[in-house]
Amino acid sequence: MKIKAALQIFALFWAISIVVAPSAWAKTVKIVGFGDSLMAGYQLAQSDAFPAKLEAALKNRGFDVTINNAGVSGDTTTSGLARLDWSVPDGTDAVLLELGANDALRGLSPEKTRQNIDTIITRLQERNIAVLLVGMLAPPNMGAEYAERFNPIYPELSQTYDVPLYPFFLDGVAAEPGLDIGDGMHPNPKGVDIMVSRFLPHAEALIKKINGQSAQ
Repeated sequence: MKIKAALQIFALFWAISIVVAPSAWAKTVKIVGFGDSLMAGYQLAQSDAFPAKLEAALKNRGFDVTINNAGVSGDTTTSGLARLDWSVPDGTDAVLLELGANDALRGLSPEKTRQNIDTIITRLQERNIAVLLVGMLAPPNMGAEYAERFNPIYPELSQTYDVPLYPFFLDGVAAEPGLDIGDGMHPNPKGVDIMVSRFLPHAEALIKKINGQSAQ
C-alpha cells in the first residue's frame, strides 16, 4: 500500500508539473530596439520612447519581456553596423532592426544601405538572435528613381533571410498633423502610441515564435 500511495503522489506531482511548466519555466524575452532617432525617442522622455511604450504594452498583455533602447539619433546603417556588437549584448533573444531613414534623408547610396542591413542581419543570425526588420520609405523629395532603388530593400531582405517585416515604421504617423514634435519627422508621445498599437501584433508574433508557441 505504501508503494501504491507513493506512486499515486508521484503521478500527481508529474501531472501538476506538466500543467505549470510553460509558465514556470518560461524565461524573460530580451529584445533590443536597434535604430536611429525614431527608435531612440528624439526629444522625448525615455518613458515615451517607442521601446519603453512597446514593452509596457506587451507586459499589459501578459508577456514577460524587456526591450532595451539601443537607438542613437543620427545613426545611418553604416554607423549602426559599426556599433552592432556592443549595442546588442550576449543573451539578447531578438532585435527590432530599424535603420535606414537617415541614409535616405542624406541621399546615401541605396546599394550601400542594402549591404549594411544585409550584414547586420547576417551577423545577428550567426549569433542566433531573431530579427524583426523594420522598414522605411524614401522621402518623396528624393524622387522616384531613388525610391525605386531604396524602397525594395526591406521586403527583399526580409524574403532573403526569412525574417518578419514591419513594412513602414511611421505607418499612421508620417505627415499626419499633431503627431510629430513639430519638425514633421519625429513622432510625439501621441504619435508613438499609434506606432506601438500598429506594431504590437508583430511584436507578439515574434515573442511567441521565440517561445515556441503558435503565432495564431
